[in-house]
Amino acid sequence: MRLIVTATKFQENLLKTMVQIENTFFELGRTCQRNCLIICDRGAMDASAFISKEVWEAMLSANGWNSVELRDNRYNHIVHMVSAANGAEDFYSTEDHACRSEGVELARELDYNAAAAWVGHPYFDVIDNSTDFDKKMNRLIACVCQKIGIETGDRLNVNSKKRKFLVKAPLPPDTEFPPFQDFDVVHNYLQSDLRKAQVRLRKRGQKGHWSYIHTLRKFHSNGQSVEVRTQLSHRDYLNMLPQRDDAHFTIFKKRRCFIYNNQYYQLDLYRQPTHPRCRGLVLLETYSATYDQDSLLASLPKFLLIEREVTGDPAYSMYNLSLKEDWKTSKRYYAGRKDAGTECQGQAKRSLNGHGGDKLNDHDGDKLDGHAADKVNGHEYKVNGHGGEKLNGHGGAKVNGFGEKVNGHGAGAAKPLSHLDAAFAALAGNTMDLSSPKIPKKVALKI
Repeated sequence: MRLIVTATKFQENLLKTMVQIENTFFELGRTCQRNCLIICDRGAMDASAFISKEVWEAMLSANGWNSVELRDNRYNHIVHMVSAANGAEDFYSTEDHACRSEGVELARELDYNAAAAWVGHPYFDVIDNSTDFDKKMNRLIACVCQKIGIETGDRLNVNSKKRKFLVKAPLPPDTEFPPFQDFDVVHNYLQSDLRKAQVRLRKRGQKGHWSYIHTLRKFHSNGQSVEVRTQLSHRDYLNMLPQRDDAHFTIFKKRRCFIYNNQYYQLDLYRQPTHPRCRGLVLLETYSATYDQDSLLASLPKFLLIEREVTGDPAYSMYNLSLKEDWKTSKRYYAGRKDAGTECQGQAKRSLNGHGGDKLNDHDGDKLDGHAADKVNGHEYKVNGHGGEKLNGHGGAKVNGFGEKVNGHGAGAAKPLSHLDAAFAALAGNTMDLSSPKIPKKVALKI
């Protein structure tokens, strides 16, 4: 018992120390006259991977902390670098590692626990070992640049993109899912020139604690679009909310986030009140570089009934789903990029599930999985790494946020990251366009 108490106190004091160090760098970032990225090798939620859930909850309560603040609001982006012990075992070794004594099996378990600690973060990416190490680093850098809004051209092309799938209800029981986090999510589109950009606000939370994001989706002449996300305070969110576009319904979702086979997933259940076309709608999202359709479908969670892929289908765009007008007569309907190249493009107002363009599913949607839709919340994952990749002198890489605020334990800590140093130096001339909401820029990254 004494050993458990001592270990718990150690984790509690370690977390307090980490928070204070991070706060110092965050403050320096806020006063910096240039855009800066703070990278943290560790983050506040890591302690929860090494103690029981009950002890963690007691620690939060005793210190007045909560998971939404420590996980979602503190860092803008989480990246989990999967340990070499999981998928690159030939490169996992305890030799020449003074701080590493775990065998492969234990390393896998600890790696999973570390990733699971961040499930639920709104921007959580997992970088696995499906490529060699150099490409793995490029995937990491490309992931960070994409979240920040830095244009990299084809220099970091890793062939990965967001994929979206239609899921058939009812959902299986919660016991069929791997460990997950559930969230309430509210989206509001703001007034904008549709030809140039789409702008929306997102409110996302658990147990009465919320995070707020402003998203600006810009359309470029080359047919591509770039999304720039900025974290907001509650006050900024309320100040911007009156700019709501009355042509759109407010979108209410329950989002469930989980990791399956080292892949991070978000499951969105649309809730009323909204347009009838959204009733019973369930969509699954993930990022994948797999082009072969059969291989992609075979890799998806076996416990879900996947009807088909709807990536790029305008009928499943949240912007179109939220429109109050009938799609057949609306001038606001967004048909998507002409050159998107997915099998769904060009089917803008087609019939869905045997219904007209405005009706997607035959089920009611207020009840899914045998319980009310508001029982399903979602969380995202985080990319932490303990194994073969040594970053910042530690086992793995974790990216907790980006922009003016990137959480790091010291500028010098990034020295061992030669791959990152070279890549970010090459991008130093780019600036981050985070100015759309008239608020101070803030970007934080944890690796």
